[in-house]
Amino acid sequence: MDWPMDLLPLPPCAELGVHPLNGLLWTLLLLFLWYCYRVGKHKSGSRRSVLSRAGSCAGAVCSATSNVATGDRGTPCITMETGEEEQGRGYLTPVLSHALFPAQATASGRKLYAALQEYAKRYSWAGMGRIHKGLREQATLNDRSSIQKPHLFFLPDVPSIPFFPRDAHRHDIEVLEANYPIILAEFQGVYQRGIDPKMGWTGSAAHPGWHINASCGKKGQAVFPLYSAGVCVAGNCRSCPCTYRTLLSLRTFISSNSLGAAGFWLLGPGATLGGVYGPTNTRLRCHLGVQTPPQCELVVGGEPQCWSEGHCLLVDDSFLHTVSHNGVAEDGPRVIFSVDLWHPNVAAAERQALDYIFCPDQ
Repeated sequence: MDWPMDLLPLPPCAELGVHPLNGLLWTLLLLFLWYCYRVGKHKSGSRRSVLSRAGSCAGAVCSATSNVATGDRGTPCITMETGEEEQGRGYLTPVLSHALFPAQATASGRKLYAALQEYAKRYSWAGMGRIHKGLREQATLNDRSSIQKPHLFFLPDVPSIPFFPRDAHRHDIEVLEANYPIILAEFQGVYQRGIDPKMGWTGSAAHPGWHINASCGKKGQAVFPLYSAGVCVAGNCRSCPCTYRTLLSLRTFISSNSLGAAGFWLLGPGATLGGVYGPTNTRLRCHLGVQTPPQCELVVGGEPQCWSEGHCLLVDDSFLHTVSHNGVAEDGPRVIFSVDLWHPNVAAAERQALDYIFCPDQ
């Protein structure tokens, strides 16, 4: 049964001059149109602000490009963020490929930075923030007085202490210590070939693989490298095959760039090597004690330690360090097997980039 609208007990709406239900519908329609108008106005306003900001950014880029194009030929044609922006936004916010390299940087620093840019072109800038920052700040780091001052490359934001616990590289330490008897036997075989009945140990005279620090005389330092600056010394590795295979079994051995080395290090009685910094804080130097007479000491960052035969020390040699052998001639030389391992806080992407930047062929 249909009910006519006239029978509903609603009062008339004098303002609209129509039935009250029709007036209510008109009111809702007007509210909806007003709402759509407000929403559309807000969206158009925000779109105009975005476009204005994009236009201003594009204008800034164009002006910077024109300034560089008309400027001095000696300045790099890349834009640069200000110091305030770096402090406020961090080193990952600017586009790394468009950051200006410091003018006071050395020729070697510029060469390393060019290698980083070439690596990023081939692969990606992802994960390169710390390396990028480190290369830019290396020039100022060399002028700063500090107990930790690597002379080649400093990776920022890496936790560093002079001596690291064994847990930092437990696997590799256990492998080296387990193979200590074999490493000792192979060293003794190489060392005995350098002993002359009248002159004593002559090193390179009997075996060309030895590198002797002639400035320190007989009391100085001698090295029998298996890897030197990331390059395998084939003749020496053939003389110590088991030690060489042990090196290859290590997970974090730096074998692909010039920051890594491995070999036997001798220090004669009465010799002192000190007051030096290592090249980088991206590595830890692992010392396996082979022959450790008393009165031998290693001081890193002001902290003294002694070696123990058959056991490893993990050293960050980017700290100021001193090595001394205060024993007598009868004690013989101090001998360690030194291996360069990656710092545990250097990420895999950074290791790959550093292998490329510090490639021995560069």
